[in-house]
Amino acid sequence: MDNAAKVPVLVTGGAGYIGSHAVLALRDAGWQVAVIDNLSTGFAFAVPADVPLYRGDIADKALLDRIFAEQGIGAIMHFAGSIIVPESVEQPLKYYENNTVKSRALLEAAVEGGVRHFIFSSTAATYGIPDVDRVSEDTPKQPINPYGWSKLMTEQMLADASAAHGFNYCALRYFNVAGADPAARTGQSTAGATHLIKVACEAATGKRAHVAVFGTDFDTPDGTGVRDYIHVSDLADAHRLALEALVEQPDRSLTMNCGYGRGFSVLEVLDAVDRVTNQTIERRMEARRAGDPGQLVSDPSRIRETLPWKPRFADLDTIVSHALQWERRLAEIREEG
Repeated sequence: MDNAAKVPVLVTGGAGYIGSHAVLALRDAGWQVAVIDNLSTGFAFAVPADVPLYRGDIADKALLDRIFAEQGIGAIMHFAGSIIVPESVEQPLKYYENNTVKSRALLEAAVEGGVRHFIFSSTAATYGIPDVDRVSEDTPKQPINPYGWSKLMTEQMLADASAAHGFNYCALRYFNVAGADPAARTGQSTAGATHLIKVACEAATGKRAHVAVFGTDFDTPDGTGVRDYIHVSDLADAHRLALEALVEQPDRSLTMNCGYGRGFSVLEVLDAVDRVTNQTIERRMEARRAGDPGQLVSDPSRIRETLPWKPRFADLDTIVSHALQWERRLAEIREEG
């Protein structure tokens, strides 16, 4: 894309896992980037030194107005929010506050500030437990937890506000995000993370004693849950390309799945970790968790047809090796203080 068309981008939650990878993807491609993050689950070390970091809340209108003015923001990539499904069941109002109410405040500030393009971090949880093997964007949206509902509500707000106020947007529905920056510049750093590959890499590096396998009686080839794992750097590239599409065609908005269209079971993932680390992680078989679908795999046809997106890391062992490399780098960062 021509540099003249590259508007300055504000990345909310840019010190977090996926947001920090999006910052790198944008910066590496020559976009001007700024970050807003309250650092409740993000880390300042994940933001490059040459990227302005505003510590604060996305519902703080005065702060947003200042950022828009100082940075000349023309686009927003919105990652800030709460993401743990079981916690959303226990604390639904927290999720509706962080993911829906605050997104509304951000949207209002963006409209008033003349921001023309908006990329939203949505989720496959909007589909609930689909009755199809591969989930397309047209699969019925039937969330089964407050997390999924909080994201779907924000998608609806985006659609309505876009129609009323003339900006365009892209909602990207992620499947299972994993891995880390291949150069180990950033990765999943949150303590107590629940992502399988992160948990398995923590076990492989001695931070956990074992990995729990929740459910061994699903209607899948080996009885464990099957998921579509996407490398976080490929996901970040999808965000960058989506933004380019919005800038180039300001009269269209997009909603797309982000996945590879291939599923791996929990046991297949753990086998990959054993393979990459040349060791055996202890596995403990436990009961299913409420609301877990047996299989959740994307149909990525739309994103592949709409964007020039060519995943670079669509290989399970590669995803695991990058996650493991980050786990070791993270230990060094924490030792360094």
